[in-house]
Formats: sequence, C-alpha cells, structure tokens
Amino acid sequence: MTSSTISLAVTALLIFGVGPDFGAVTGSRLYPIIGAVLTIALVLAVAMFVVCAFVWPIASASGNWQATSKARTGVLISVAGAVLAGSSLAWTNWLIDLGHTL
Repeated sequence: MTSSTISLAVTALLIFGVGPDFGAVTGSRLYPIIGAVLTIALVLAVAMFVVCAFVWPIASASGNWQATSKARTGVLISVAGAVLAGSSLAWTNWLIDLGHTL
C-alpha cells in the first residue's frame, strides 16, 4: 500500500466521519478493542477498494486480463471485508449477551 492510498483512506475517514458505533456494544472493556479492530478493518477495506477500483479500468483498457482479473477480485474481496466488519458488531453483541446468560 502506498502512502497516497493511506492518505486517501485517512482523508475519507476524516471527511465522512467513518467510525464504529460504540452505542451498539455492551461491555465497557470491549469498546477500545472493538473500535480499533473495526476501524482498521474498515480503513483497509476502503483503501483496498480504492486501489483495486483504480487499477481495474486501467488494466482493462490496456488489455492486461491478468491484472483485470486480480483487480476485480480485489474489489469483491474488499466489499466482502467491509460487510464482515459491519456484521461483526452484531455477532459480538450476541456473544456478549450469551455470556451474560451463562
């Protein structure tokens, strides 16, 4: 990952206010851990999406089918990673509630 990609991801984080929803998590000691993991996963997914979405049309226009295929796969994996990062909060809440019932 290049420094321009990282700066683009940080800029998107600051402009759009992307961050975890701490109100959805119970368990005060888990706030920093879940927040850090979700933020890192989301920033990496957005950075990967931006890079792969940038490479995909360039590789396609130049006729490089190998790079096109890898960029397309990268876009799909980054979207799946963002979905998993979002759904992990619900799963964590379920596990915390399950822990309170034991």
